[in-house]
Amino acid sequence: MEWLAPSSLDQACDLRAQHGAATTVLAGGSFLGILMNQGFLSPTSLLSLARVDELKTISVREGQLCLGAMVSHREVERHAAVRSDWPVLAYAFGLVASPRVRNQATVGGVLADADYASDPPAILSALNARAVLRSPRGEREVAIDELIVGFYETCIAEDELLTEVRVPALTGPATYRKFRSRSREDRPCVAVAAAHDGATLRVVVGACAEVPQHYPDICAQADAGLAGAAREIGAGYAARLQPLTDARGSGEYRRRVVAVEVRRAIEALAGRDEAT
Repeated sequence: MEWLAPSSLDQACDLRAQHGAATTVLAGGSFLGILMNQGFLSPTSLLSLARVDELKTISVREGQLCLGAMVSHREVERHAAVRSDWPVLAYAFGLVASPRVRNQATVGGVLADADYASDPPAILSALNARAVLRSPRGEREVAIDELIVGFYETCIAEDELLTEVRVPALTGPATYRKFRSRSREDRPCVAVAAAHDGATLRVVVGACAEVPQHYPDICAQADAGLAGAAREIGAGYAARLQPLTDARGSGEYRRRVVAVEVRRAIEALAGRDEAT
């Protein structure tokens, strides 16, 4: 297996464009290692981003939180600026697996993997985060909804690298609920992320389908008030979802959980609105 280890972002982008689909990008390796150990993936070359320091920063620019693709989950969980101004993000990343996994798994890796049962995609989508994709052709931003297009599929082109995730400033309450059906360190059976900016409610359900699910027309029922619409919106999400069945629960079980967890998430937002 060929090992490619660039030391700068420009070099990494050049190597990615040069090798394209013939190489597999290696970030933290927590998920890639599983796929390789189980024989699902046998890459002929690996493009390691471990030496690209430009991808390891957390900063706030023009009010946006900017997370480098090689920032670990643990760093997001513990960073002072994240905990102060984006506490729901720190909380959600802190629920992923165990400290050992969070020390290894990266922001860019979890999005590029497009694993339906991961925690971060739902909360990042609810916060209207955008992923930055870079290639020798230039740079583009895509919403998380546009980035993840199916089971383990993204819109990332063969010559592109996911380099950063940009999260807008919070302008209202936000919450994340993770329902586990097995162990405390397991992935979610149902994940619900919700945010309200004072005018618009955004609820995203993860771990139930190939991509995070968001229904703006159902969320619009909250225009007359969050608390009063919580149960109806929860029922609406449960009715429209086509939940999958896996080891964490059947589709019908997930449907029942979604109705409850969406309602509870919206009630939590309503309580925080009243508190402010």
